[in-house]
Amino acid sequence: MSSGREDDLDYCERAIKNGSLSFHAASKLLPSNVRNSCLALYAFCRLADDEVDLKEDKSASVFDLVERLDQVYSGKPRNLPMDRAFTRMVEETQMPKALPEALIEGLVWDAMERRYKTFEELVAYSARVASAVGVMMCVIMRQRDSNVLARACDLGVAMQLTNIARDIGEDAREGRLYIPLNWMKEVGVNPKRFLEAPAPTPEIRGLAHRLLSKAETLYQRSESGIVCLPRTVRPAMFSARHIYAAIGQEIRKNGYNSISYRAKTTRKKKVGLLLLSCAQSSASLLLPGPATLYAPPLEQTKFLVAAAELKKIDGSNWSDRFISILEQLRQRDLEQYGT
Repeated sequence: MSSGREDDLDYCERAIKNGSLSFHAASKLLPSNVRNSCLALYAFCRLADDEVDLKEDKSASVFDLVERLDQVYSGKPRNLPMDRAFTRMVEETQMPKALPEALIEGLVWDAMERRYKTFEELVAYSARVASAVGVMMCVIMRQRDSNVLARACDLGVAMQLTNIARDIGEDAREGRLYIPLNWMKEVGVNPKRFLEAPAPTPEIRGLAHRLLSKAETLYQRSESGIVCLPRTVRPAMFSARHIYAAIGQEIRKNGYNSISYRAKTTRKKKVGLLLLSCAQSSASLLLPGPATLYAPPLEQTKFLVAAAELKKIDGSNWSDRFISILEQLRQRDLEQYGT
């Protein structure tokens, strides 16, 4: 490996360590060839999220991000560490472009401050911002079996639901709301009033509980896909599953109060979960794969499975739909900022 490549990966690792201690801890268990590609992937995801979340002119940021992605896929990345590392990963793994595009689409939904009327709509969002990353990791691991990809999507949705349950208060104080609106209506919570004065009422705690219950089902189902991955990567994937699920356990300990507290796992807890994951990975070598491996994919993640399998994506033309959502964001910025 050239020193330039090493420098690029060092830059990516620093970005990950600053952005997600949970992912960084789990990545330590990956073999070096897979870990390097995952570092490049996560650094790009961190870049994409920051570009859209932190910049005021969001449409300009998104269009710049799309341009950078086009340059990556043309083999002429910008002379920046993340872009160079991501390009190497794309070329080495033959990563389908529709997968990072799906992630960007989800970030555009965030930029547009979209709210979700139903749980199914929330899953569609989670598929883009989380399951797309899980599927890209499967591609990096040279795993394109449809059943394994579907379970990776389950894990991504579970992780995102956990994030949403953890961040209910933090999001509300920023004017963001991810809880399905029909769920809030069912328990008599007015979204506007909740955002004006977030409080850990029994109703809101109950909704956090409901999100975590949905996540737990998907965590359990995801394990059947993890045991089908190469044995060298199983400990890291089990640890990612357990570390994120542990956040949900901390929320439960707080009485599902995500308004006053932001749940997190301690370093000692992470180490224990890493050891558990190694043991579970070893045990999985002796057992047949669970029947849940063959459960159909979530409807909202089918397009990701098809993309990773290199099949034609069903439904409306992907490129046209992707361009349409970008134009919607540009129009919103024009109306809001006049730029």
